[in-house]
Amino acid sequence: MSEEHMREPSEEKKYYKDCPGCKVEQSKELNQGLSITNLFIIWAVVLCSRSSFMVGRTLTSLLWGMISDRYGRKPVIIFSVFAVVVFNTLFGLSTSFWMAVITRFLLGCLNGTIGPIKAYATEIFREEHQALGLSTVSAAWGTGLIIGPALGGYLAQPAEKYPHIFPKGSFLDKFPYFLPCFVISGVSFVVLIACLWIPETLHNHNGCNVDESIDDAVAIENGINEVDKEKTVQKNENLFMNWPLMSSIIVYCVFSLHEIAYQEVFSLWCVSPQSLGGLNFSTNDVGNVLTISGVALVIYQLSLYQYMEKACGPVGLAQIAGIFSIPILQSYPFIAMLSGIALYIVINIASILKNIISVITITSLFLIQNRAVEQHQRGAANGICMTAISLFKAIGPASGGTILTWSQKRLDATFLPGTHMVFFFLNLVEGLGILMMFKPFLGKKKKAQSDQLHRVIIEDNNSSN
Repeated sequence: MSEEHMREPSEEKKYYKDCPGCKVEQSKELNQGLSITNLFIIWAVVLCSRSSFMVGRTLTSLLWGMISDRYGRKPVIIFSVFAVVVFNTLFGLSTSFWMAVITRFLLGCLNGTIGPIKAYATEIFREEHQALGLSTVSAAWGTGLIIGPALGGYLAQPAEKYPHIFPKGSFLDKFPYFLPCFVISGVSFVVLIACLWIPETLHNHNGCNVDESIDDAVAIENGINEVDKEKTVQKNENLFMNWPLMSSIIVYCVFSLHEIAYQEVFSLWCVSPQSLGGLNFSTNDVGNVLTISGVALVIYQLSLYQYMEKACGPVGLAQIAGIFSIPILQSYPFIAMLSGIALYIVINIASILKNIISVITITSLFLIQNRAVEQHQRGAANGICMTAISLFKAIGPASGGTILTWSQKRLDATFLPGTHMVFFFLNLVEGLGILMMFKPFLGKKKKAQSDQLHRVIIEDNNSSN
């Protein structure tokens, strides 16, 4: 590690022995560089968890967030990844429709990763690296949305696609969807082992009562030692009255509805015949497009996002990205008029840009949400968020598929014929989300006022000494 990234720990801060959160704060102060290992763990955990059944996740996300606030992020993450290993494997071994539904439901109920991992990504890094940490969460989520269908396209029903390797009557012929599930479970098992060594970020000050521990944790996170705790900490703040948090969650729900509907429409549109306005792609062609988009998405999020966020701010960057998304999405019906290599190149470029823009918006909203609350409520806040978006994502695929089918029945309509209509509807949802990102709807935590109070307190302490 280079010397400019190392420094002596500050004497102003008070750290507690055997507190895992304090150990992380000390590590962040001593090492101002960026931990690639922590980024990879966050990315891997989210990637193996994104396929949870939405209804089950809706019922338990808030509970898992509250558990992570009480007992720590690490136990929830480890248990959730373990649930992925078990129930994802069982899903691949399903012998009936209801067995598949039940295993997916239980996977959703027991997989509480996403809320705590967003809190973890905020807490494990210094403030200047939080954008990259949360962009890793959204990059993994976006990659999962892209790579998941691609993986299914390549590995599902292997006896039909690769009969020379997997003959008829074999195990994988009887369980045609086991192979992609087994691959995901295998990766998840490796992640599970790696998670045993990740540090805990939740503060646990032995010898202090809960309120004192919360106060001290907030003081350490804000970089001060002695604070007027009654003025700076609201231990029992009602999260539903926290407008910066709730407004960002509402906006996130709108964009989540758009994103899940878009993912459904894109795959169906690609494989639709050209006579219905589609691209007439095979499932392998769709998998190739999604794989290329996934690789480009990861490269962008881990290399460029943090610099663009510093230049424009999370809200400004999301607003700009959302505006550019509208003409890209409305150009899709015209892209379908192309053919050959021109079609393949243009649809790949459009898919890359659209997915990057979507993840920019999601990451920016992650930052706003996690900066709107203190550590002791961050898990619950992310749990509320996951509960809300799960409801929206549960209706997204059916809505997108229904509108696409309807649009393909009105090819001769005068106003927005054919698939022009489905992409117009998607843009309406996108446009609503963009409008909601402007004032007065989207609130923002008044960090400057809090920082000013902290400076005054420190100055008072120095003058009294």
